Amino acid sequence: MEDVQHPPAGAPRRPRPLREWFGLAIVCAGLLVLGVQFWHYVSGNTVVQNALIGGSLAALATALGTLPVLFSQRLSDRVQDTLFGFGAGVMLAACAFSLVIPGIAAAKASGTFGGGAWAAGGIVGSAILLGGLALLMLDRVLPHEHFIKGREGHSAQKLRRTWLFVIAIALHNLPEGLAIGVGYAGNEGLRANALAMGIAIQDVPEGLVVAVALLAAGYKRSFAVLLGMATGLVEPVGAVLGAAVVGYSAAMLPWGLGFAAGAMLFVISHEIIPESHRKGHEASATGGLMVGFVLMMLLDTALG
Repeated sequence: MEDVQHPPAGAPRRPRPLREWFGLAIVCAGLLVLGVQFWHYVSGNTVVQNALIGGSLAALATALGTLPVLFSQRLSDRVQDTLFGFGAGVMLAACAFSLVIPGIAAAKASGTFGGGAWAAGGIVGSAILLGGLALLMLDRVLPHEHFIKGREGHSAQKLRRTWLFVIAIALHNLPEGLAIGVGYAGNEGLRANALAMGIAIQDVPEGLVVAVALLAAGYKRSFAVLLGMATGLVEPVGAVLGAAVVGYSAAMLPWGLGFAAGAMLFVISHEIIPESHRKGHEASATGGLMVGFVLMMLLDTALG
């Protein structure tokens, strides 16, 4: 093989060819056009607009949760597990009171298959199973790395460890964004706001735990905070997607609510609870779960 010729150290870099600048300009122009079209769509659809705001609030809560890492060294394992449990409790209550129950009511109101209790429960139950199955398939196909369980999925060794963490956290946050969007499409304003508020509340400790875990994995403090903030950006994307799909057809509402609930239930059982119990702090994690469940229940019943 021929030796590759490298420029001498300190030599000025060659300017980019004109075609590279032209290609970059085309990409930027395309992104600008897509952004303008997206903004027109959002501004003309109140449900999607509210979902975007709710998802952005959850992303902001995740970002706020990472900030203490800039000033403190680490959280104890017991505190981390308690926060994991708290997040699981909030998500469990959100599934029950903000997604499953409204989904059954919507299925009854639609009159599908007679609109009876068995038919409505069957529709929402099937949607729950589909949501869990979809997350299971993503979990099996996409390479990702858990903070404790390690690497999973295909070709995980070929990706940088940072991106494996990013994919794992995106898999975790996507159902939350979908739930926010579907919640705005299927609930009245106060109940939808309660759901978005509950998810945002549990995103604060979640952002803190993610940043602490990245710091413990060997990343620089500033990078751990920035990456932890970035992981919340998938939530407004999921919120807009959920609101747009369910808002397209009223018949999709019970399916969308059930699907979002199933996706969240999968994350709770497959990710959060095992992580919170892995270090022997089951009692603290369970206490956090019960507090989170009660808090979300109060938010939903008081505001909804």
